[in-house]
Amino acid sequence: MISNQSGREQWGSKVGFILAAAGSAVGLGNIWAFPYVVGSNGGAAFIFIYLLCVGIIGLPVLLAEVLLGRTTQRNPVGTFKTLSNSKFWHAVGAMGIAAGFIILSFYAVVAGWSLGYIFEAVRGVFFDFSAPTDAEAHFNSLVGNPVWIIGMLVLFMFVTMVIVLSGVRKGIEKGSKILMPLLFILLLGVMFRGITMEGSSAGLYFLFNPDWSKISAGTVLVALGQAFFTLSLGMGAMMTYGSYMSKKDNVVSSSVQIVGLDTSIALIAGVAIFSAVFAIGLDPAEGPGLIFHTLPNVFTQMAGGYVFSILFFVLLFVAALTSAMSLLEVVTAYFVDEKKWNRKKAALVLGSFALLLGLPSALSYNLMSDFTIFGLNFFDLTFYITFNIMLPLGGFLISLFLAWVWGVDKAVVELKKGAESLFEKAGWQISIWKVCVKYIAPIMIFLVLLSSIGII
Repeated sequence: MISNQSGREQWGSKVGFILAAAGSAVGLGNIWAFPYVVGSNGGAAFIFIYLLCVGIIGLPVLLAEVLLGRTTQRNPVGTFKTLSNSKFWHAVGAMGIAAGFIILSFYAVVAGWSLGYIFEAVRGVFFDFSAPTDAEAHFNSLVGNPVWIIGMLVLFMFVTMVIVLSGVRKGIEKGSKILMPLLFILLLGVMFRGITMEGSSAGLYFLFNPDWSKISAGTVLVALGQAFFTLSLGMGAMMTYGSYMSKKDNVVSSSVQIVGLDTSIALIAGVAIFSAVFAIGLDPAEGPGLIFHTLPNVFTQMAGGYVFSILFFVLLFVAALTSAMSLLEVVTAYFVDEKKWNRKKAALVLGSFALLLGLPSALSYNLMSDFTIFGLNFFDLTFYITFNIMLPLGGFLISLFLAWVWGVDKAVVELKKGAESLFEKAGWQISIWKVCVKYIAPIMIFLVLLSSIGII
């Protein structure tokens, strides 16, 4: 499959699409955020609730987004223009593109940290720490240096732009086929080292022995949000990637495999990190600083720690890069499809704008640390607007559109294309999907939205 009748690029293979889409879903949220969310919410009991939420929200909405993109062969704005004459729904598509673009700007800042920490690991800086607090102090000194944090931001965005401007097949797909297996191998290596450390069984017990007393309504809402955000939903990324699929591709099986890869990597990351953290006797509920404040101390106390510190931050960088590629591709596809820009111009210009928008987020930790809006620095403000408002609102509206505006029956007709043999055996599963996408997912995502903005 090289291109469709309009000359628009398509994935070169099903594996290419699955790896690229899984790469979009697998990001810092899996390696960085998931472990500390689990650690802060009681371990195994939270994981069980999280997996349930992935099944009733994540998969149905992911399937809906991919299907909308494949049906129209367009970007998010073009998708809604094709299926509806309402400018309201066109604006919903535009909101998804805007959300992805804004997220890219501050996401690249954090991704730059992972890139910078590869160099720190290679230099062996972690082994100069004499106390656990030294790792936190070192991190604060790095992000407090405008030259370092901006330099890493620029370098990361440069790599991202080079991949995206190379095209869907030669850039994103080719890169994903290299990066995703590399990420998986590195993660397995780090996990194996973690579980072979003395005392690591405590980490495995923490992860897989449920403590239901720690589950509350708040915990369920956190799990709902994590299930939604981990799959890159609500920002147009999966819709855009779906638009490069052929009508002969099986949307259902592809979506299931994407969810499976994303969830597996999150769980493996949890095993890798908690087995090592417990073996050293550090706090699993450290919070967002778990990766940059705690793990450097872990590496200094394990055999082969120098090598594994490098491997870990390489895989963190790879995870960040595969997600950043999809974020830049969303807005690039819009300008290529709707504004008729050529791909190289779109990737370079829009990547540069994302870089410029990321500067205030980078400076939020140093020169602009005293600049706040509603009590939030620029980084936290953009994070709040996108993750707390734009993404859950976008996911909620996408579910409503597919189920109640375009129509779930029309969606099923499109869903059957490329999956005819599956539909012969999966009548009741499709009925469950209909119920989830029409009722359960919108209600649950709306609760996530209300929780995110502090109403409940």
